Amino acid sequence: MTTPPHRTRLTFHGPLSEARADALVQRLTRHRPTTVLDIGCGTGELMLRILAAAPEATGTGIDLDADDLARGRKAAADRGLTSRARFLQESATGTTQGPADLVLCVGSSQALGDRLPEALRELRRLVTGHGRVLLGEGFWQRTPTPGELSRMWPDAAATDHPDLAGLIGLAIDAGFRPEWTETASLDEWEQFESGYLADTEVWLAEHPDHPLAAETRERADRHRARWLTYRGVLGLAYLTLVPVAAR
Repeated sequence: MTTPPHRTRLTFHGPLSEARADALVQRLTRHRPTTVLDIGCGTGELMLRILAAAPEATGTGIDLDADDLARGRKAAADRGLTSRARFLQESATGTTQGPADLVLCVGSSQALGDRLPEALRELRRLVTGHGRVLLGEGFWQRTPTPGELSRMWPDAAATDHPDLAGLIGLAIDAGFRPEWTETASLDEWEQFESGYLADTEVWLAEHPDHPLAAETRERADRHRARWLTYRGVLGLAYLTLVPVAAR
């Protein structure tokens, strides 16, 4: 049975452009990390690009999605990075894989704790004293209205995210200084969300009477309605964080 393709048009599982990815790789390899830890790595695309730019580094990606990990291993093999990249199917909660010189946690803080302060404390534990953390984390660009919240994800609440100042404040409280602050643009969000659904939408147009069409259509329509609701309301910050030296 023909099934809908999934995420084949996405390079990154998040609103991240090629230009921003290149800038991040350049910045994050400036201090010459030798160990990289990617929390909730998915296919590990950013980690693999960092390893390619830092030939002395090894990387470990942690995720629970077997399909994404398999894609990551294939990508590592295709780029000649198999000997320097590990992809582990395991929980990041209480992980013993660190500390690392560079810790990536992009859209995955929930893997380290139920609340952001707890996740940030874990990131501080997982990074070496001279290292860096790249945190990709949601924030409210403005406070959503009750009506908007009702059309987002199930049980969405204004307390789900801080604003940008609050997010940076939480990072500082956890023992970091923000070396660099940047936020995903509307173009990056639209490219990501369109790319997330594009293959499914084409499949639905070509297979309107397929046995899986009704449930696939309902799922796609629900996802689109949610992101069009949080479009311009929910932001994503990319924070390059430096651990404060122990006193």
